[in-house]
Amino acid sequence: MPPKHEASSRPPEARDHDLHELRADCANCFALCCVALPFARSADFAVDKDAGKPCGNLRTDFRCGIHTQLRDKGFSGCTVYDCFGAGQKVSQITFGGVDWRKAPGSARQMFEVFPVMRQLHELLRYVTEALGLAPARPVHAELRGELARIDGLTRGSADAVMELDVAALRDDVNALLLRASELARATVPGRRKNHRGADLVGARLRDADLRGASLRGACLIAADLTRADLRTADLIGADLRDAELSGADLTGAIFLTQTQLNAAKGDAATRLPPALSRPEHWSGTARPPGKPGRARRSG
Repeated sequence: MPPKHEASSRPPEARDHDLHELRADCANCFALCCVALPFARSADFAVDKDAGKPCGNLRTDFRCGIHTQLRDKGFSGCTVYDCFGAGQKVSQITFGGVDWRKAPGSARQMFEVFPVMRQLHELLRYVTEALGLAPARPVHAELRGELARIDGLTRGSADAVMELDVAALRDDVNALLLRASELARATVPGRRKNHRGADLVGARLRDADLRGASLRGACLIAADLTRADLRTADLIGADLRDAELSGADLTGAIFLTQTQLNAAKGDAATRLPPALSRPEHWSGTARPPGKPGRARRSG
């Protein structure tokens, strides 16, 4: 949980869901991402795996046998994944804490529900952040309504979740998120760059002033954003794989997720929003003294 002073400084409506709570709690998940999801042998995964098949590194206690060596063993894709808390929701609420090993008859449905739930939790995460944007108050009432609606849907039965038209729901919510983003970015003086959906693979954006820019859905793979100013930039859906963020200022960046940071490169000088953590694999990022790594449950 965040420090009390941090939580109390946020608008009351943003506290309905805490951004810290909308991240994976692997200790309360039955390793659903390690079983339900498929992956293909590539730079991100060392082997092929079919959907519904447990990863070969998964132990009987639902922990990852190579958690501290994932990158070294060729499973960097696992290190950038975040279910936004969907894993523990499906495990503990939808299926009442009964795991797929003890109830193999429910395994297939559990694995099919999980990716749908992840989409719902991703929406919860974005709506929660939008409610924390003070300039977006004109749409806060509508956002609160969507937050309640989506939260209710996540608590439905497995059958109900699987019957949802998530694409239509995303369209409705995205319109509100876009409006919230526009209101927040309008506080940045001057002309704001629009790179929405742009192909910026390998782009040279070192020291670029991107304050208040729209980078929604932009492809920034391997882009050089060294020391770039990304304050209040909208990064929803932006692909930051191998993007260089050393020394960049991301404080106040809108809709930036831990998954995006984990896929990028950065260093100790990269400035981040308070709700996000500096990835351990970034250069110049050391594990705090007295806190050695330990294997955790996959999820």
